[in-house]
Amino acid sequence: MRNKDQFRGCLVGGAVGDALGYAVEFLDEQEIFDRYGKNGITAYTLCDSVAEISDDTQMTLFTVSGLLECAGSSPTECEILVESGSFEHYLHWIKNAYLQWYRTQTEAYPLEQVTGSLLHIPELFSDRAAGMTCLSALRDGAKGRVACPVNQSKGCGGVMRVAPIGLFFCDTDAPIEESDRLGAEAAALTHGHELGYIPAAALVHVIRKVVEEPACSLLSAVTDSIAAVQNLFPHAQNLSDFVHLMQLAVKLSQSGIDDRDAVHQLGEGWVAEETLAIAVYCALKYEQDFDKAVIAAVNHNGDSDSTGAVCGNLLGAYLGYEAIPQKYLEHLELHDLIRKLADSLSMTP
Repeated sequence: MRNKDQFRGCLVGGAVGDALGYAVEFLDEQEIFDRYGKNGITAYTLCDSVAEISDDTQMTLFTVSGLLECAGSSPTECEILVESGSFEHYLHWIKNAYLQWYRTQTEAYPLEQVTGSLLHIPELFSDRAAGMTCLSALRDGAKGRVACPVNQSKGCGGVMRVAPIGLFFCDTDAPIEESDRLGAEAAALTHGHELGYIPAAALVHVIRKVVEEPACSLLSAVTDSIAAVQNLFPHAQNLSDFVHLMQLAVKLSQSGIDDRDAVHQLGEGWVAEETLAIAVYCALKYEQDFDKAVIAAVNHNGDSDSTGAVCGNLLGAYLGYEAIPQKYLEHLELHDLIRKLADSLSMTP
């Protein structure tokens, strides 16, 4: 029986971290602390009474949409594909969903021809600082694959959107290495550098592991993900860089170091391996405190919404929706839709 609370926690938690960090994404640390005080940003900055999500959550929701549309296209076939670990079909639907998201960023609402369920949601047409790599790759049809890179970008636009893949394959017979591979391929549609898609595989692995195995600690899941990507991409030239950074994130989370100093060692989060490393550090250090984790994840010089989003995905999946403080549920843009999509995802395939 799938844990609906963890599905909700993962998706809503990601949106929470995204919305908290979006307000400071383009501020440096000094500007953040000057504006919000010595603790940095600790509550939403509202725009017309709404805590706005960014392109990170928009694309995450379209990942969900692609998986749900795939499952709904042929439920029997979907079940067979899950059990066999054949994921080309899923990648096709995820790609189509991203192309639908591209329409929201390049066309005006309402569309004359609507091909996806999320294209009826006007809020998803908002311009929320979408990444140029994603837009460029999608404009050209999102033709990237791990074996045939579309570019050499390792920006975080691939990793920040793939958490739903880990949820979708929980408690199925699909081998975990194959759902990890789908995470990498979903990122590689737009981000072709090894460090653009390897972190996506690792994130999918952690999400699936903590939801599928209630006794699995977050640390164990992270450690397992590091080993998993080494087995999945043994010949990747940049693999050792990723492994080292992830191991550093784990070490720092256990060291008692100041959060700002730790994040400075891990990077700024504009590239995928740094995004995941910062998110992992914060989630591990504050693994029983969602509030402290996302606050640590966004108060830095870098890509605050993405590090916040991935941290929220991780800890939301681990702790569940009920662990998210009420202050973050109020005013969150599209909260009800996100929770509804999480519930739908928990009931498939």
